[in-house]
Order: sequence, then structure tokens, then C-alpha cells
Amino acid sequence: DDEWRAALAGEASKSYLFALAEFVAKERRAKTVFPPPEHTFAALDACPLSGIKVVVVGQDPYHGPGQAHGLAFSIKDGADCKFPPSLRRIIRECQEDVGAKPPPAGTGDLSKWAERGVLLLNTTLTVLQGDANSHAEKGWETFTDAVVRCVNQRPGKGVVFLLLGLAARAKCASVNRGKHAVLEIAHPA
Repeated sequence: DDEWRAALAGEASKSYLFALAEFVAKERRAKTVFPPPEHTFAALDACPLSGIKVVVVGQDPYHGPGQAHGLAFSIKDGADCKFPPSLRRIIRECQEDVGAKPPPAGTGDLSKWAERGVLLLNTTLTVLQGDANSHAEKGWETFTDAVVRCVNQRPGKGVVFLLLGLAARAKCASVNRGKHAVLEIAHPA
């Protein structure tokens, strides 16, 4: 997305981002990394900065085959994979707490949420297959801090930050709570 490219342009020349790109490329050459490279920045591609209404912050992508596609807590419809318990809980809570209409059975693709202004952001954007949190402290946190900072400093109306778990709370500690609504809940896993 061009808005994100402009907003994050200052990050492009920073050494941590070069080191992170090198690390992820090396991991991809030797191991299975999720999501696929073309989906690493799907959350930003799907939800322009100016259109954000809600920011959902999670920990890291799903680490099972066929699950992660770049949107936190989302799996593609028709994916031949196990339906993650955290996604089941999120859908159930939406039904019980706000009366949201249940999606068709087996539907776990939250792309429509992103299209409607929900930024589904993980603290780290890649993970090794079968190894949760394996790409933590490699540089993603610094990058996603910049993403959160962009949303926090964006002019205009505030947004809702929905923080799922301790990593998300830490990520958004500096969010302006006078401008933005911040909801903190336990991670659904």
C-alpha cells in the first residue's frame, strides 16, 4: 500500500531492517517459514493507514501448514489445515459479546474485516513451521512498533486498539489513550 510505504519510508534505511530481511531470507532458504513471502505484509496491504478503525494486535503468525496468510488470527477459506483454537475463540466471543452473526462453519478468513478497516497485526510477521514465537527479537518488534506509531500519530479520529495478550500490551504501551480507545484482553490461545 502506498500510504504505508510513505509512512514507513524512514524505516527502509535502518540497519535493523536489513538484518531482519537477511535473517528471514536465510531462514526461508533452509526451513519452512510462514506466511509465504508474498503474504508477509498482507496486513498492511489489506488495510490502508487512512482507513483504519480498529487495530487488533496479536503475537506471531500461525505456525501450522496452510494457516498463516499475513493477517493476525486469520486463515484462508478452503485452507486444508486445522482450524486454530484462538480463531474459534475470537469468533465465539464476537458472537456472544457483540451479537455478531456467525460466519459459515469452517470460515476463518478475516480479510473482510481488514477491508472494513481492521488492521490485523502480529507483533512479529514471520514464524518457523511448528515453532511459535521463533522469529521474536529478530527485528520485527521494531518494525511493528513503527506501524503502531504511525497509527497512533495519524491525524484525525482515534481508533480502537484491541490488544490480545502480553506481547500486544507491551507493543502498544505508548498509544495515546486520550485519543484512542485501548481494550486489553487475554490472548485467546
